[in-house]
Amino acid sequence: MSRQDTAPGASAAIAAALYGLATRAARRLPRDMSLTSAATLATLDRTGPRRITDLAAVEGVTQPAMTALVRVMEQSGLVERRGDASDKRVTLVCLTEAGASYVRTRRQAGVHAFERLIGELTGDEVEALVAALPALNHLAELESQDREGPKQ
Repeated sequence: MSRQDTAPGASAAIAAALYGLATRAARRLPRDMSLTSAATLATLDRTGPRRITDLAAVEGVTQPAMTALVRVMEQSGLVERRGDASDKRVTLVCLTEAGASYVRTRRQAGVHAFERLIGELTGDEVEALVAALPALNHLAELESQDREGPKQ
């Protein structure tokens, strides 16, 4: 089916369902740190070391706010600052092993939560989700590219 063949309003209905699901999922996550902190760790996990200015832009906060957030996460042992080998004037924020472990644990908890919910669906509903996987994965890639820009 081409984009032009899609029923009128289908994009809005799909977007509303995905947005509702994402916001409900975010509310179910552990509250052991702020969503911005968790999102920053996840960004570092996906994209590798980044400058504080880049992280601030990606996460939609000011540079001073990101600097304070990085300081707290650094004190907690989740990130560390390192010099950039290609430019000695630049400092990069990097995940530590503890930070990477935190991201993996949080992601796995989210996956398990959805697995439990999917277990309550009918066979036809699960098949529909399986058929939608390529499109959902592509949406995630598009969102990530739009949000994060080029990798450092």
